[in-house]
Amino acid sequence: MLNDGKSNRVAVIGGSRIPFCRANTGYKDSSNQEMMTATMKAMVEKFHLHNKILGDVALGAVIKHSSDWNLSRECIIDSGLSINTPGVDMQRACGTSLETTLNIANKIALGQIEAGIAGGVDSISDAPIVYNDNFRKILLASAHGKSIQEKIKPWLGMKLRFLKPKLPGVKEPRTGLSMGESTEIIAKTYNISRQSQDQLALESHENAAKAYDEGFYDNLVHSFKGVSEDNIIRRNIAIDKLNALKTVFDKSEQGTMTPGNSTSLTDGAAAVLLSSEEWAHQNNLQIEAYLSHCEIAAIDYINDEGLLMAPAYAVSSMLKKANLNLQDFDFYEIHEAFAAQTLATIKAWESADFCRSKLNRDNPMGSIDKSKLNIKGGSLAIGHPFAATGARIIATMAKLLNDKGSGRGLISICTAGGMGITAIMEK
Repeated sequence: MLNDGKSNRVAVIGGSRIPFCRANTGYKDSSNQEMMTATMKAMVEKFHLHNKILGDVALGAVIKHSSDWNLSRECIIDSGLSINTPGVDMQRACGTSLETTLNIANKIALGQIEAGIAGGVDSISDAPIVYNDNFRKILLASAHGKSIQEKIKPWLGMKLRFLKPKLPGVKEPRTGLSMGESTEIIAKTYNISRQSQDQLALESHENAAKAYDEGFYDNLVHSFKGVSEDNIIRRNIAIDKLNALKTVFDKSEQGTMTPGNSTSLTDGAAAVLLSSEEWAHQNNLQIEAYLSHCEIAAIDYINDEGLLMAPAYAVSSMLKKANLNLQDFDFYEIHEAFAAQTLATIKAWESADFCRSKLNRDNPMGSIDKSKLNIKGGSLAIGHPFAATGARIIATMAKLLNDKGSGRGLISICTAGGMGITAIMEK
């Protein structure tokens, strides 16, 4: 997708989401499909899409039950859209709904479709529990048995230990480290202090609370299950309370990461509506912003680089293609998986050595104006339902640009597997 004068401009009409909730709280009994359908219904209502046929809908979830195999299509059927609207499921870890956005955007840019919805959802509360593979094989063998004897025989090999479940986790299979453990390594490598992490977390909560108080989220966040505001936000948070929290990933004196400066496990869903300019005009819908550039990068996080540092590379490459500098933006939405990861990415761009040796740049990319960073709150305060974060950020950036009336925004999201996905939006 490139604003090169040859492809169609990709308009962001706007977005909707349900409030994000800390896992096992407000949505503890809600499934991915229920949360995503609620968000889709809000989109249909907000943008007058009842019985409309859209070119495509791309949705995704990182943590899925086997019954979620056709999640997008099932959500479409209950959303109020025409049943003739197709859907596709996608996944790119924490960047999933930015990936679904780019999938729909590229189809619009190429003229394949006129309009589509992109989004994502995740539930930690409703995470699937997987049983021992030996138990699974017994169940399948018994189910396939044609006689009573054939159905009973597999159970003769049953052992009590087969009933021990495999609980879901967030460890990287290649390193055996959780994201938090991996980010502690990043924090040490880039000398990210505990104080700076806690300060970023404080600002994230303060910005999110202020945004709600000022009504910024009134037409972006739609109540669900009696929840009307992201329930992770702490309105009366104080820096001394953050400083007092114990570290969780490295409990030695060298540890810096706490529950306060790390993203909480979260349930939620978000979506955005994209279209061509012509389709927006035909349907009397205001265009909030445009998607102009995107970039995806992957790094060798096993032997070389920190797990969540790929966005530093993706942004550099994207800015070269767009002929822009890091400072040429009015807003920065950098996903706060952990405060340490966000600060390390920024520090890498400021480093002459990193930019020269890793990004093949003659000069450092420089600093960003942090007063323009996540000004309506970031993932540390709002939460991070893995597959929903990208759509949340796209919708927030579109509204920021629309409210300003002009400008340019940079989006950066790190993901599991050592990947990063980034985008530029303009008004």
